Amino acid sequence: MDLVHLPLAAVNFSTLPEQLVNGLLQGAIYALIALGYTMVYGVLKLINFAHGEVYMLGGYVALFVSYMLGYTPTANGEPNPLMSAGSIATIGYVLLAIAALGLIANYTIKSSTVLLRLLSGFFVAMGLLFIVIARYQPRALNLVLMILASMIVCALIGVVIERWAYRPMRGHSRIASLITAIGVSLLLQYGGALFLPNSPPAPIDEKVNPIRSTITMFIVPPPPEIAKEIEAAKPDYDTKKTSFDAYLARTHETQFSLSPEGKQLRTEFQDSERKYNDAMRKGSSSGVSLTISWSRIIIFVAVVFLMLGLTYLVLKTPAGRAMRAVSHDFDSAALMGINVNRIVTFTFVLGSSLAGAGAMMTATFQGTPLTTFYGLLPGVKAFTAAVLGGIGNIPGAVLGGLLMGVAENLVVWAGYSEHKDAVAFVILIVVLLFRPGGLLGSSKVEKV
Repeated sequence: MDLVHLPLAAVNFSTLPEQLVNGLLQGAIYALIALGYTMVYGVLKLINFAHGEVYMLGGYVALFVSYMLGYTPTANGEPNPLMSAGSIATIGYVLLAIAALGLIANYTIKSSTVLLRLLSGFFVAMGLLFIVIARYQPRALNLVLMILASMIVCALIGVVIERWAYRPMRGHSRIASLITAIGVSLLLQYGGALFLPNSPPAPIDEKVNPIRSTITMFIVPPPPEIAKEIEAAKPDYDTKKTSFDAYLARTHETQFSLSPEGKQLRTEFQDSERKYNDAMRKGSSSGVSLTISWSRIIIFVAVVFLMLGLTYLVLKTPAGRAMRAVSHDFDSAALMGINVNRIVTFTFVLGSSLAGAGAMMTATFQGTPLTTFYGLLPGVKAFTAAVLGGIGNIPGAVLGGLLMGVAENLVVWAGYSEHKDAVAFVILIVVLLFRPGGLLGSSKVEKV
């Protein structure tokens, strides 16, 4: 009798820590999209199934902005930086000065406003970001412009969808609103295919992202002789890589059209890269290593800050109190003087801008080709993450997204990569059966 080989029996437990970390970083993307689902549901009690398509349009906005920056499919070499490091730093200091003036005005004027404090905090964050970019990587300004454009355009798209699709259905049954949401989703998928580049799928040029390096840490260190070999090879690799990248940026040559000087630098870089990779392979096979992309770390940090910012907004600001009041009862909130339409629009602006940020980071950092169905599967997974954590609960959406990412990567690690997309639906069924309110959500019964 032949025994059936199970991939699980052949898994490599030394790679488990790396898969867990990659799962958390992948889950950060789902969490970012799930925040939009959970905010809209928290206010309108509506599942915005067009949210995945807003995410898709955010990826296309990032693609078009990268074209405007010079990273087109036919471009030779890398375009010149938009601004020098000194100019970027100057903008950063100006933004900090504006933030300081706003904070002073906020505490000297009797009628201090939350809006002024929020704007001051935004200028502080942007000022510090520009200073860090000027100090370490001036070309990262391209990423800032792309993410701001994606967030702004997606916010406007969210406003249009709310105003012309969902608001007219507000007085009707929930099933009518749900069907409208599905209709908007299909309209954006198939209507977008008429004017967006769809076949062949268009990826964002990886050169637009200057933060493509990875960091490798050893949880269980390799033997001393191999560790010394790695330490000896790394400085030469870093030096040769920096020299070759600087040459390409200066001359705008490509790897396939190099001058004799460029070919010499490429040969030196490839030799040092081969020695360093050989040493790292020896270290990985004799120890337990963890390799993380800096791009994914940036996504994870952004999700954490956005979650904290949204939690503060909802719990500590007048706009957040208004959102909670509208969520509880539209009519009572209106009687208390709250502009319900304005609060609902504000909620869509926040949720849609988060989808735009997530789409830009995914399409740019992971290089996924774009089609008009780009947001379909991530949207479903993010909705599942929101349900898992407790839809309507901001920390729950983040927790659900992280757990989704970890579950997917564990399925891949176990050798069942072809089934990783089914995990979202299995989790959704299990959660609805045993805890319909989600891990951090409420289990109260609502009348529909």
